[in-house]
Amino acid sequence: MNMQPLLIELGTEELPVKALPGLALAFFDGVIAGLEKRGVAVDRGDAAPLFTPRRLAVRLPGVAARQAEQASEVLGPYLNIALDAQGQPTRALEGFAAKNGVEWTRLERIADAKGERFVHRAVSAGAATESLLPEVLREAVAAMPIPKPMRWGAHEFAFARPLHWLVLLLGGRVVEAELFGVRAGGESRGHRFHAPQAVAIPHPDEYAAALEKAFVLVDPAARRERIRAQVSEAARAAGGVARISGDNLEQVVALVEWPAPVTCGFERDFLAVPQEALIETMEINQKFFPVLTEGGALTERFIGIANIESADVGKVRAGYERVIRPRFADARFFFDEDLKQGLVAMGAGLATVTYQARLGTVADKVQRVAALAETIAAQVGVAPTQARRAAELAKNDLQSRMVNEFPELQGIAGRHYAAAAGEPEAVALAIDEAYRPRFSADDIAASKLGRVLAIAERLDTLAGGFAAGLKPTGNKDPFALRRAALGLARTVIESGFELDLKALLAAANAGLSGRGVQADLDDLYDFFLDRLRGYYADRGVPATHFHAVAELKPVSLHDFDRRIDAIGQFAQLPEAQALAAANKRIGNILRKVEGAVSDAIDAAALAEPAERALAEALLGVETDASVELARRDYVVALKHLARLREPIDAFFEGVMVMAEDARVRANRLALLKRIGERFRSVADISLLAGG
Repeated sequence: MNMQPLLIELGTEELPVKALPGLALAFFDGVIAGLEKRGVAVDRGDAAPLFTPRRLAVRLPGVAARQAEQASEVLGPYLNIALDAQGQPTRALEGFAAKNGVEWTRLERIADAKGERFVHRAVSAGAATESLLPEVLREAVAAMPIPKPMRWGAHEFAFARPLHWLVLLLGGRVVEAELFGVRAGGESRGHRFHAPQAVAIPHPDEYAAALEKAFVLVDPAARRERIRAQVSEAARAAGGVARISGDNLEQVVALVEWPAPVTCGFERDFLAVPQEALIETMEINQKFFPVLTEGGALTERFIGIANIESADVGKVRAGYERVIRPRFADARFFFDEDLKQGLVAMGAGLATVTYQARLGTVADKVQRVAALAETIAAQVGVAPTQARRAAELAKNDLQSRMVNEFPELQGIAGRHYAAAAGEPEAVALAIDEAYRPRFSADDIAASKLGRVLAIAERLDTLAGGFAAGLKPTGNKDPFALRRAALGLARTVIESGFELDLKALLAAANAGLSGRGVQADLDDLYDFFLDRLRGYYADRGVPATHFHAVAELKPVSLHDFDRRIDAIGQFAQLPEAQALAAANKRIGNILRKVEGAVSDAIDAAALAEPAERALAEALLGVETDASVELARRDYVVALKHLARLREPIDAFFEGVMVMAEDARVRANRLALLKRIGERFRSVADISLLAGG
């Protein structure tokens, strides 16, 4: 097959930074989908979307020069219409044959539900890929998720930004095409300042190298690694370690074509401000990289990435330092004013802030969370009085000037203000940690008190959300209840707290009684289990394992986690599938029995050798397994129960469960029920059998 490399480049004005990676991916996927839809073979190799602030590009290592052969099938008239009584063609058949350019005798016949009919089948050579590319290009561009389309000039068309040039090369040939009034060619553009002239691209394979000579790194991966290396080296030279957060790095990658590091600084006096506020300003507002000490403390140095190798770096540095000072000065002012007010005084304003119409004010929520925190603290070995104190202060910083300016500092600001007010270190830390995990990859709170607060906060949020009728539907989740449920699950499981989830949800619900609203606790628990399913799926736990444990609805999440682990290990045993199938069979048998089934085994009614052997094996296994179940060592308990595999197999092979003798039948059902119950003391392993 004749394969040629393909290059498409859209040259534009500066594209929106946050949307840029998504636009590039959509364009890349759209081009490949358009080719494959038309039967054009594509070798994408390790190709990935290419982009800079001024261009979106697709370069594929191999694209077939032509479509695959095109098979067609056109259905014609049925025989009763196509042939007359003598078997000769009617006008209908002759017209169909003429329309398809063949003699009627060359038509094939097929049969369907209505009878036999004529059909014309043909195979034609595929079209040249070059002729298909303009349409593929237009389709891919039209399908891109443009956040705010722009119009320019007197044109009717719209795109993310005005298009200035278009490169479309298949092998070494320019493909004739037009997009937004711009004709395709073989010339790109270099860096706006270092190399503004046209850059000839003789072949797709020379694209990246040609642009690099023109001071453009078109591959975002190459820019990313260069920026990372430049920033790290500049920070080392400044005597520290660069803080390179993923979000900040990705935005800088989308801002520059030719990155150049500039080491800058600010006055040490600003370091009296909470470093999180300064870091927030540098990263979010200016896309700078802070320099930290080895211990993680902020220094007065930072690294900016310019999009030009300036002949006067001092001017660039001065500009970066100048734009950051007003923001730092504001942060220092807010911090100083907040310290004058004090964290406790801030809390007075919470009584005037509505949390939710049916749930009262933020002050109401604080009191509910404080009561829950006391309850939880007593169960996990934390001082209840300290838990209440931390909870009562945890929302006060919402009334601070700092958080009003920097909402992301909720809790962080509170920690600083609590420490400044002389609160115990554990209380100050817990105020911050109550918000953790703040995002999916974040750690849970490090301290036990912080975990208590995090759990109490989310319990009230969940119960209140359901009580107020805010249960998530589809993509709508106005109270972020899914995130709250996942944060609660992670905190309880990863902390190892033995807590009764249903009891805690009931306590949170009881705290709402004064508001005249109540949550449906069964509905809330099921919602929570659904979030838990996603949590374990992300950890690679098969859905069958999760459902085997969830079927028992354990009230302790820590216990739930141990059972999940045990089922994972049990599933690796050679006996696992046979025992799962046996438990499924047991369940099916017992469901068909009318009336209650006892689990008391009558030794005198054991008639067959196989059932006597199974009963004896069960009694021995029960003794060993019950010891491990009491210790909640489910792994060892299941290993003991796995010894029943052979006697169970022998029982089902040689014993008729539904015997005519009522006493024998009842005893056999009791034996099976007892086996099922022992396995269900860990999980419903019948669900591992599938089907």
